[in-house]
Amino acid sequence: MSNLALGLLSALLATNPPLAVSNLVQQQTGVSMAVPNPNDPETQALDKVMEDDDAAMDEVDRWIRENQAFAAQGGGESRTELNRRIRARLDLVRAKYEDFLKRYPNSARGHLAYGTFLNDIGEEEAAVTEYQKSRELDPNNPAVWNNLANYYGEFSPVTNAFVDYAKAIELDPTEPVYYENFATTVYLFRKDAEAFFHLNEQQVFDKALDLYRQAMKLAPEDFTLATDYAESYYGIKPLRTNDALAAWTNALNIAHNDFEREGVLIHLARVKIAAGRFAEAQAHLDAVTNAAYADLKQRLERNLVEREKEAARTNALAAPAAAPVVAPLTNAVPALPNAPPFSATLAKTTTNVPPDPPSATNLSTPLKH
Repeated sequence: MSNLALGLLSALLATNPPLAVSNLVQQQTGVSMAVPNPNDPETQALDKVMEDDDAAMDEVDRWIRENQAFAAQGGGESRTELNRRIRARLDLVRAKYEDFLKRYPNSARGHLAYGTFLNDIGEEEAAVTEYQKSRELDPNNPAVWNNLANYYGEFSPVTNAFVDYAKAIELDPTEPVYYENFATTVYLFRKDAEAFFHLNEQQVFDKALDLYRQAMKLAPEDFTLATDYAESYYGIKPLRTNDALAAWTNALNIAHNDFEREGVLIHLARVKIAAGRFAEAQAHLDAVTNAAYADLKQRLERNLVEREKEAARTNALAAPAAAPVVAPLTNAVPALPNAPPFSATLAKTTTNVPPDPPSATNLSTPLKH
């Protein structure tokens, strides 16, 4: 564990954890963090608005799910009526944010939280305006740099995203979300990364993978992060077979339930088929019993049979005196229709207080706020 991580653990156990964390980060990184006072009327007012924001989002999500269930049975309200009800609920939250910012126009956290709300409801241009106001008021808050980077990664210029993620990490090197978002953006925008960082494609892959690994060190139990990292190997040509298998094996070790474990086995089988390790691939497929994976399993089994036949033909053509020919390692990874998608979702944060340090040696959930 790093000196900073050890210090954070002590700070979190202190009498005044926010102040202790702020002091520690300033000592270790030279960055002064503005930590809100929980007893301050401004902080209390904003916290109440943010609580209503969260409650509204949960309520809207429940309405949508319930209406979908009713619609499946021939009932439910019209899309127009549901949208009207959702808009009315969200307008109440918008009004509360606007009222708060009229009372506290210099609240950096308030502008950041309002920006996050606007982004959540699809008003990205308005959101980035709030982020920029927040950054002007508190340029040492890493969360606002992260959220601005998310915006630039989606709407360009993507090079601004590279700069802003790096700044977020500089301000808070203990937050895994920043490394993960940076990694995803470098991976997805490889040509831009090549030009900006003066790297070739393989070096850009290396940079993205290294950022993922740094995130995983800080969040060693985050299964989604581990699978995103493992899935990133599918885009690398030639396939880095051993590294991909190590990544999927790590994901298997931290899976939380049988459904997640069997999903990983599907991926392990896919990579091992490509590597010519047919018996191991079949063993993985045999262990997949969940009906949700039945179609994927059948497709991979058919691919496995074809690859075994191809390997047998190759061996039959070999000279009698030659050593036995092992199925060639190929970079042609078999197709996996409807595979669990690579997640390019970038996490937003609305806090400038570092998360709790990981409590285990193997993997913590990234902060949403």
